[in-house]
Amino acid sequence: MKRVETQFLKGVAHWEQLPADGRPEVALMGRSNVGKSSLLNLLVGLKAMARVSRTPGRTQELNFFAIGDRLYLVDLPGLGYANAPKRLRLLWSRLIERYLAEREPLALVLHLVDIRHEPLAVDLEIMAFVAEQQLPYAVVLTKSDKVKRGRQAVARRELDLALREAGLGEVPVAVTSAEKGLGRAAVWALVEQALADPDAPPADDPPQASDAWDEAG
Repeated sequence: MKRVETQFLKGVAHWEQLPADGRPEVALMGRSNVGKSSLLNLLVGLKAMARVSRTPGRTQELNFFAIGDRLYLVDLPGLGYANAPKRLRLLWSRLIERYLAEREPLALVLHLVDIRHEPLAVDLEIMAFVAEQQLPYAVVLTKSDKVKRGRQAVARRELDLALREAGLGEVPVAVTSAEKGLGRAAVWALVEQALADPDAPPADDPPQASDAWDEAG
């Protein structure tokens, strides 16, 4: 697996701490323990760039990772559970909501959903918020190595139904397994599409990931 030039920039707990350089940002969000850190490590080709914890709710800030000088990957605190006082959880929730609603450099929200379960209440809340705010949005189904192919098909139908009920229509979806190193190129293709010039004419073929985003092998 090729590595991507990556550097941890900082963790942000307050609005005033957000980067001011205007670089595009791709946010990873989802419920706690859905696999955000594992996916981030898969995307950059490093095993320990983002700490993977067995304890849900360990990400307590908006963590910014610089991908070369092109963009930031932003690991948002997990939703639905956090091993922290209620006051802190409320502050994170407010910061996340404001970040998603007001952050101008935000180019894409990657909503991670555990393929082993139908979308949970927190996932439905994310979809409703995304639809209300009309955010650039895609879904990443995680942990595909944990289920058989039949379950993957069921999960996709459950996801499509939830998206339609949220009024989101056609939403790009990537299926991943950080354990097996699968789906890396598919996710980077979504990112590349989000960063593309919106005024450029549409391509005849769907966007392809660059060589830097090859699958493990």
